Amino acid sequence: MKISVIVCAAGKGERAGFDKNKLLAPLCGAPALYHTLCTVAKIEPSELIITSSPADMAEITAISKPFGGKVVEGGATRTESVYKALKEVTGDIVLIHDGARPFTLPEQFLSCIECVKEYGSGIVAMPATDTVYIENDNSAAHIPARNTVFAVQTPQGFITKDIKEAYEKAMKSGETFTDDGSVYSRYIKPARICPVGSAANKKLTFKEDFDTPAKVALTDGTKVGFGIDVHVFGKEQNFVMLCGVKVPCDTGLVAHSDGDVALHAVMDAILSAAGLRDIGHYFPDSDQKYKGADSAKLLEEVIKIIGAKGLKVSGLSIAIQAEKPKLAPYIDRMKSRLSAITGADESNIGISAGTCEGLGFVGEKRGICVYCTALLKEI
Repeated sequence: MKISVIVCAAGKGERAGFDKNKLLAPLCGAPALYHTLCTVAKIEPSELIITSSPADMAEITAISKPFGGKVVEGGATRTESVYKALKEVTGDIVLIHDGARPFTLPEQFLSCIECVKEYGSGIVAMPATDTVYIENDNSAAHIPARNTVFAVQTPQGFITKDIKEAYEKAMKSGETFTDDGSVYSRYIKPARICPVGSAANKKLTFKEDFDTPAKVALTDGTKVGFGIDVHVFGKEQNFVMLCGVKVPCDTGLVAHSDGDVALHAVMDAILSAAGLRDIGHYFPDSDQKYKGADSAKLLEEVIKIIGAKGLKVSGLSIAIQAEKPKLAPYIDRMKSRLSAITGADESNIGISAGTCEGLGFVGEKRGICVYCTALLKEI
């Protein structure tokens, strides 16, 4: 069966307190919507449709283009936006997903699809962990049994012809709905709950929601941190330092320290995972004692800082974007150097090196950009 996905991105996200659509705000180095589309792309839908307000059309179109998404203008309400998007849907099954849920797992999408195939609808939902009161005049009018209460999430899936029919009726009624299962339940039949929701599948709603993903504590006690750094070429020397390794190059990287852009990203990722401030706080460039500093020595200090909190590095994933120099011959030495400094097993350190195909700051050979994800565990 042909699977279509609608991603709702036409809102303003006013509760997040940004001066723009919250889905265009940065989350771990990229617009939040980008991460959501990356997640959707993993299930390889036959068709992807993204809603956008007129004001955001150009930016959302640019973000959506690499994913092959079709951007359609939304409406004044979520109900109206989904109604407009459904007019473009040609698949047998359609999943409707919040653009503000970038942490949904592929398995949750696939479970939703299977639920639709069997029951005609599938609403991803999480069993309630708290007791819920139904209120009337600030009093508990009804207290439903907790095992009957679910927190509704997305994706929400349907047989396309049924949800199109439901939305046609909803638009004629003039009612506004907060989710698609409510529309389906009102005009077709009670929607089927797909109980695969999770606390991790949270919706980005408030500004603080954008600050926490880089230091999420996993269930096994592992902490995750993300770091990114960029340095420009221009220093008069014939090498660059990357992961503590000297790599021949026709120019060096401009920086207050030795310019090891990779170790700077690594340090920020480690500090973020530990819930600490960034390297600028601990090693400010306004302090002359760090001028020309060996970044490997600074990383050693970071390891001591997290050690005092009872944490150690268990793994690193590093992506280096550079048009020059050629890095492949030096990757193994970089991994060995990082293992020696951080104490992480070399087999748990991954380093990839790529170019930007001539695009942007890196592609124009102006500098190097490095991303790093760090895993920490308790000592």
